[in-house]
Amino acid sequence: MYIDGDACPVRDETYRVAGRLGLPVVVVGNGSRGVRPPPLPNARIVVVGEGADVADDWIVEHIAAGDVCVTSDIPLASRCLAKSAKALAPNGRVWDSSNIGGALASREIGRSLREAGIATGGPPPLDKAARSRFLSALDTLVQASLRGR
Repeated sequence: MYIDGDACPVRDETYRVAGRLGLPVVVVGNGSRGVRPPPLPNARIVVVGEGADVADDWIVEHIAAGDVCVTSDIPLASRCLAKSAKALAPNGRVWDSSNIGGALASREIGRSLREAGIATGGPPPLDKAARSRFLSALDTLVQASLRGR
């Protein structure tokens, strides 16, 4: 499993699933938010250089078919899907070929609106229900990947 890590609000939940199943976890970020070391022997932190998409590029370079990437970054999710990996947002939304195109288009529309000075707001904070959806979706994705290998 890979975690797009600097701002990921569900690292602990991901560690819990990885620990239960004995899976490796790689948290990738530029270190700007001081991620604490994962509490698992099979987890590690990779600190990449500063710059747009540096962490994303590292993840895409290393992710393989069947791996899972936890990210709220829609373009990164799309790139992972292109490598036959699985992608999951912290709110429990599973990215796949049926929804990633629409998400990319919506992201572009939002970017254009913000550039035009129109406030679009951000995602709502994660609540218990979203964390529960995330855990359920992560477990489902990981189990499917394990069966497929």
